[in-house]
Amino acid sequence: MELYLDLLSPPCRFVYLFAKTLKIPFEFKLVELASGQQYSEEFGKLSVVRKVPVMKDGSFVLTESVAIVEYLAQKHSVADHWCPAELQQRARLTEYLSWQPMNLGLNCSKVFLLRALFPIIMDTEVPKDKMDEVLADAKQSLKLLEDKFLQEKPFIVGDKISVADLVAVVWILQPSGTGVDLFEGLPKLQAWRDRVKKEIGEKMFDDSHGVLSKPGNLPQKMKEHKNLEMFRARMEKLLR
Repeated sequence: MELYLDLLSPPCRFVYLFAKTLKIPFEFKLVELASGQQYSEEFGKLSVVRKVPVMKDGSFVLTESVAIVEYLAQKHSVADHWCPAELQQRARLTEYLSWQPMNLGLNCSKVFLLRALFPIIMDTEVPKDKMDEVLADAKQSLKLLEDKFLQEKPFIVGDKISVADLVAVVWILQPSGTGVDLFEGLPKLQAWRDRVKKEIGEKMFDDSHGVLSKPGNLPQKMKEHKNLEMFRARMEKLLR
């Protein structure tokens, strides 16, 4: 099985950490987003979506991180707590996975894009009022995560870790490489994050997120990206 990933992407870290934690064998295929490898002819033959992650299991190709993780969980008969079969727990898992993309995921993504990529692509800093607005939206999403989904439980679905916890924490950590700690001032979520890290294994967890604090030659690659104008248009939309 092959997994096409770039660990700079939260959905890719989600799939990667799930597979590594459950010791599911795979071949890591790097698709470097900053240099535009997802737009190559070769990758286009694999997936017309041109996004990562992508899984290739024999002749079967699958996109979308949640679909990939659920496929791996079923194929490899992982412990039930990752994707619970019990009706109400499964409903809670589905509820969270349905809520996240346009809430926590979107807002954490905006923080990262505006702080890490906007200055590179637009040659200017984000206006302070816009940055304050985006950070407030992210904090509101974290409050909903705590008040509605986590509540007083050790993990989002219940007493044991599930894929909901894993996908949540990788998104919240996305802005950390830009100097923003979204966990600051939130002791209950900090304790939850630490429980997730312990379940995954702290070293592997930290190593997989190391790319966020090591941008390398990301600025140069973004400047040389053949779709730079497309990215500029997207950044302008974020300011609206």
